Amino acid sequence: MAGEWKQHEVSRLIDQGTLFIGDGYRAKNEELTTSGLPFARAGNVNGGFQFNDADHFPEENLARVGNKVSQPGDVVFTSKGTVGRFAFVRPDTARFVYSPQLCFWRSLDPSLIEPRFLFYWMFGREFFVQFKGVAGQTDMAEYVSLTDQRRMHIILPPPDEQRAIAQILGTLDDKIELNRRMSETLEAMARALFKSWFIDFDPVRARRGDPPWSPNGWAGTGACPYIRPTILDLFPDRFEDSDLGGIPAGWEVKPLPEAIEVNPTRPLRKGEIAPYLDMANMLTRGHSPDEVVDRPFGSGMRFVNGDTLVARITPCLENGKTAFVDFLTDGQVGWGSTEYIVLRPKPPLPAEFAYCLARSNGFRDFAIQSMTGSSGRQRVPAESLAHFRLVAVSKPIAELFGRLVKPLFARAGDAVKESRSLAALRDTLLPKLISGELRVTAAEAGVA
Repeated sequence: MAGEWKQHEVSRLIDQGTLFIGDGYRAKNEELTTSGLPFARAGNVNGGFQFNDADHFPEENLARVGNKVSQPGDVVFTSKGTVGRFAFVRPDTARFVYSPQLCFWRSLDPSLIEPRFLFYWMFGREFFVQFKGVAGQTDMAEYVSLTDQRRMHIILPPPDEQRAIAQILGTLDDKIELNRRMSETLEAMARALFKSWFIDFDPVRARRGDPPWSPNGWAGTGACPYIRPTILDLFPDRFEDSDLGGIPAGWEVKPLPEAIEVNPTRPLRKGEIAPYLDMANMLTRGHSPDEVVDRPFGSGMRFVNGDTLVARITPCLENGKTAFVDFLTDGQVGWGSTEYIVLRPKPPLPAEFAYCLARSNGFRDFAIQSMTGSSGRQRVPAESLAHFRLVAVSKPIAELFGRLVKPLFARAGDAVKESRSLAALRDTLLPKLISGELRVTAAEAGVA
């Protein structure tokens, strides 16, 4: 252990008013709603927070919760069921209410305990050994009580060194977070264009001279100023009737398999080492997973770059687990869960078309309504997608859409790849820094 690093009993830090450890609010089902503050459970925590599928707690009832509402600087620890996930409440993290599956460690004196250092320290072996030693002491799911946590100890360097370590690791995490947001923004731009052209048919409405709609419809001016006239002229200027309602004149309604291959054949020999995407690493937001590992192929769905993967089993489908494959090398075949549906557009549709479609409300609603099987194990039969009907677009528009969205997906993919490299560097430095094996000056040189 490096000099000047000291072991502190958690109970004593609490008694001194330096540290507070709390657990979550035991909400009744009738207290939870669809609006208010997210009610955070273990499934919403994994390095960060994802609240798109969370229940909510009404703000007008927060007096019942007391101090069990997040504050910037809180270190969140999943202490029940899935034990050992962590997240740090950043200044820009939306406020949320803690559930009983979570505990939080709150530094009451950042001049003595730097909150972000505490977050990184909890990833280390010292804390792992302590919580694993008590987590499995019951016959039920793993659980680490507040009493167990108060009996633990933490090891702290001097405050200046805590801040320096937090600065190094935090800088890497901040860049990763910035990349994540940029990637989501770029994807949102592509999906917005897809919705405008192929669901709302805004260019057709503009050419027809429709007045602007508000707040839910097209908000153009009648001349569709955000589309160049040369692009606008590619679209029809009127609608015609179809089974799906009004569609652009000259466009066709087709069953999905006529425009998009479902589960196309990909060659991969049994036992061959290939990139593997686990269902747990499929994202509910964003197009590219953070982690892919190499494994010998056994059985599962196979895919190549440009394919779209959709989780077909509950609750993964409802939660939005979807991916666009851009993490393989040219010609490489990857594989994953048998619970994926693989989509690949047929020419002239670009590969990104299937991903944007898979993220659309209409497709997801259809898939969810098509699920079969017993409660808790329902899934979408791949053959049911033959009944999904979409509007097939003209070749010039399909090719133009591809030229516009491919750079957006490429830039988003580059951001994800950079984040993977930054995360690997962070994960290499973290155990050495929080144990004192690597001193700050050497680590700074490595980051630089």
